[in-house]
Amino acid sequence: MNTRVLTGITTSGTPHLGNYAGAIRPSIRASAQAGVDAFYFMADYHALIKCDDPQRIARSRLEIAATWIAAGLDTDKVTFYRQSDIPEIPELCWMLTCVTPKGLMNRAHAYKASVDQNQLKQLDPDDGITMGLFSYPVLMAADILMFNANKVPVGRDQIQHLEMTRDIAQRFNHLYGRGKDYFVLPEVQIEEEVATLPGLDGRKMSKSYDNTIPLFEGGAGAMRAAVMRIVTDSRQPGQPKDAEGSHLYTLYRAFATHEESARFRLDLEQGLGWGEAKELLYKRIEQDLAPMRAQYAELMARPDRIEDILQAGAVKARKLSSVFMSQLREAVGLRQPAQVAASNIVKQKTGGKRARFVSFRDETGQFRFRLLGADASELLQSEPFTHPQAAGQAIQSLRSAVLDDILVEHDGVATFNVAGQVVGRCPVSSLPQLRIALREMEEDQGVK
Repeated sequence: MNTRVLTGITTSGTPHLGNYAGAIRPSIRASAQAGVDAFYFMADYHALIKCDDPQRIARSRLEIAATWIAAGLDTDKVTFYRQSDIPEIPELCWMLTCVTPKGLMNRAHAYKASVDQNQLKQLDPDDGITMGLFSYPVLMAADILMFNANKVPVGRDQIQHLEMTRDIAQRFNHLYGRGKDYFVLPEVQIEEEVATLPGLDGRKMSKSYDNTIPLFEGGAGAMRAAVMRIVTDSRQPGQPKDAEGSHLYTLYRAFATHEESARFRLDLEQGLGWGEAKELLYKRIEQDLAPMRAQYAELMARPDRIEDILQAGAVKARKLSSVFMSQLREAVGLRQPAQVAASNIVKQKTGGKRARFVSFRDETGQFRFRLLGADASELLQSEPFTHPQAAGQAIQSLRSAVLDDILVEHDGVATFNVAGQVVGRCPVSSLPQLRIALREMEEDQGVK
């Protein structure tokens, strides 16, 4: 069984070396592992919370997509898409907003931090705080729950949001599940070994500190110029250096093999000059990045190619999200008008009679069942079972399963598979009535 892993990348800036080593590279490696079903998306709705520059967001979407593809992401294996290309995500966000207690959002770290800053400045507690910032965790929950991710790799500062996602999912399941869980509860995946690279001044590499080393933008020259600006101590060539305390060694180790790192460390301890060490660091990073940079430049020159890749990812994602959203709409009572009308017509014609399962023994002595509509028409007939208990279990499976999860359509025949076993068949033309029948039986059971 595959484990579905989901990661979002906010489109509010240009990727730098720290982004690559800390998130992009490990995520791409993880997606290539057996048994991993990876969903990686560009969180452009989230970017609107912190960035009001449309050109920057548009540029960032291109740069981030090109970076991931150039860095080796297999978009045929991974579902890679833009958040804004999946209309079911904001729709689900609203459904989840309607079941999320405001008190839960009051406890969100980002909101509380903004309130605390306002109070320190003696401003109104909510000054400058938008509903986007306040309800950010609900949109994050919709991103995760839309595709029922099993694991979500996050930094420690995001653990609270995953806990909130679990709370929201449990509340929805309790209110609308009627014994069936629509959402799986995602698990936090903390990447303890992921590199946190120091920037030019030794602090964590971050755009906030303006201490980043460019990944692809500006070419090899821009990267070399940044590496040469890394702060070092005053020890001269020939004097032993403290490798463990050196930012150069930390950066080198993030790209080099164990043997290369050991040699670089020994050279530093034996008096390698800082200028020569920076040149070695630049060359080692460039060894990995040069082929990627060439592909990045090619992609940025062909935005139509990036768009084709993203649209293909959106199609893959929507094959799941559109079907799932239909189930969720029905769960909360937003059934399609045609379904409601068909249900009402059936009730009028049958005088209030209900759909039902009927068990019988066929001419060979085996046990079967039929699903009869309210008008007594046969909607489904089961396969034969040796024991009546097996037939009864199949009925329960049909009543409790998500129909689209067990349904296969071929040549006008709908086949129902439960745990790898075909339990029944019906004409595809009977499916609308069959759905109504099962739904009404579920409602009757809920009333009881």
